[in-house]
Amino acid sequence: MSVKQRVIRIIAEQALLSPSDVSLDSTLDELGIDSLGIVESLFAIEEEFDISVPFNANSPADSDFDISSVSAIIDGIEKLINE
Repeated sequence: MSVKQRVIRIIAEQALLSPSDVSLDSTLDELGIDSLGIVESLFAIEEEFDISVPFNANSPADSDFDISSVSAIIDGIEKLINE
């Protein structure tokens, strides 16, 4: 399973959706994922890929991790995996 498929599966689980309902252009807000859901999703992603995501839930704008869309999250994770 690719990074993209794994991330979409995690986000879909958090949003209580089918992975087919999650598009790359979707925002977490559009998918119904609130701030707690974002944190839970990122924890699940960290566990899945054994990485540390540089995201500060208390100050998302100051984080070095773009969560503006599903594709931005996938890009960020691929970057972290390759580092």
